[in-house]
Amino acid sequence: MTTKVVTAEHGVTLQEANRILRESKKGKLPIVDSEGNLVSLVARSDLLKNRDYPWASKHPQTKQLLVGAAIGTRLADRERLAKLVDAGLDLVVIDSSQGNSSFQIDIIKHIKSTYGDRVDVLAGNVVTRDQAANLIAAGADGLRIGMGSGSICITQEVMAVGRPQGTGVFQVSQFARKFGVPTVADGGIGNIGHIAKALSLGASCVMMGGLLAGTTESPGEYFFLDGKRLKKYRGMGSLDAMEKNDSDNSGSQARYFSESDTVKVAQGVTGAVVDKGSIKQFVPYLITGLQHSLQDMGVPHLSQLWEMVDDGRVRFERRSAAAQIEGGVHGLFSFEKRLYK
Repeated sequence: MTTKVVTAEHGVTLQEANRILRESKKGKLPIVDSEGNLVSLVARSDLLKNRDYPWASKHPQTKQLLVGAAIGTRLADRERLAKLVDAGLDLVVIDSSQGNSSFQIDIIKHIKSTYGDRVDVLAGNVVTRDQAANLIAAGADGLRIGMGSGSICITQEVMAVGRPQGTGVFQVSQFARKFGVPTVADGGIGNIGHIAKALSLGASCVMMGGLLAGTTESPGEYFFLDGKRLKKYRGMGSLDAMEKNDSDNSGSQARYFSESDTVKVAQGVTGAVVDKGSIKQFVPYLITGLQHSLQDMGVPHLSQLWEMVDDGRVRFERRSAAAQIEGGVHGLFSFEKRLYK
């Protein structure tokens, strides 16, 4: 049992607390107030996590990991949201294939009037300025951009509704930036180059589905086909997802406003993706690759990227079919394509 307890006074900075931990070689550092009451606890394991996961998203004051959750736009979702906020939710994502609806506008107004700044709202999906304007006016803190551009989505093919992802990201991000609203490029991200393009077009960050679907931590079981290790990946608009839960509270059906439909119309497919290993190796590969992409562009910092695009120092150019062939692997009898180690 420890008899000589090393403590720090309430108000100590995290940097100072970490220094005391290192010098004392203790596993825990109690933070106490002027009367000796325990206020909080700093652990050596936190130092190790900071070292191993330097890019983790944390609350600026508490240093706790940020937590987000997705909800729909129905009345039952408001009850679920109340419990999530009580549990300490930081971000709520309103999940809808078409965000510019009266359902979503009503729930955004409800969240803002009920919880204020306690929780941020990521609304969407949208692809036009008019759609974005309605959600921003309702109180959205961020916007998801994309309709029918995901690898397992067939909305554009079946419904003839949607927009090219690059155009949507550029138009909506340019408009939203005037109001200080960040945007998320949701859909069509298949490699590092797509991430770089989305950020260059104005997106604040990207959302990745298929790109992470084959990782060890993603849902589903692995199976083998023709000697390759695969994992099942389905769209929320696929019949497979809709039939999985045929109740009135089905998340898939609510997302596409089809709970009461007798005939279900698919807006997604079910497929399989190749095993990508653990996310602990794959995400650092994406980060490092994006850093190299910005370096090749001559962009010193991500915050300067949009400015350099606006003034023409970073430009998009049309590539001919010959240029696209030239930009890929060519002229070889055979080759092995290994993306990272």
